[in-house]
Amino acid sequence: MREDLLWLPLLVTFTVLAALGWLERRRQALFRRWAQGAELAKLDAAVAMRLQDGQISWGPVGPNGVELAGDVAVNQLELCELMADRSGDVPLTDEACGPCRLRLIADGQSLDIPFSDAVRARLWVDELMSRVRCQL
Repeated sequence: MREDLLWLPLLVTFTVLAALGWLERRRQALFRRWAQGAELAKLDAAVAMRLQDGQISWGPVGPNGVELAGDVAVNQLELCELMADRSGDVPLTDEACGPCRLRLIADGQSLDIPFSDAVRARLWVDELMSRVRCQL
């Protein structure tokens, strides 16, 4: 009887890991459907983003897909910069890693978009700016 109870934590752990894997797979499928046809797309732990038809749109991935938190036209962009996550209005340093946010300024309005990894955020912003320059 005692040996049988030793398997119970393993069974619970396996069930929880399988459920979390299924949820992540579903989240990625919802993102792929939303990002289909986009010129540039990003799925992050914090937010999903895409560039499509001259519009940058973003929002968290919920149970019914991406719930849009905002969008901005590329031709309205005035400034695009990476900011430190918790340091107020301090720009992100080159050696920083970890969470950060992308600040987009368009029509005098400041929009902050969270990123969970600064290294990937730099790569995504570089790719975004190379595509945006063609449209400005």
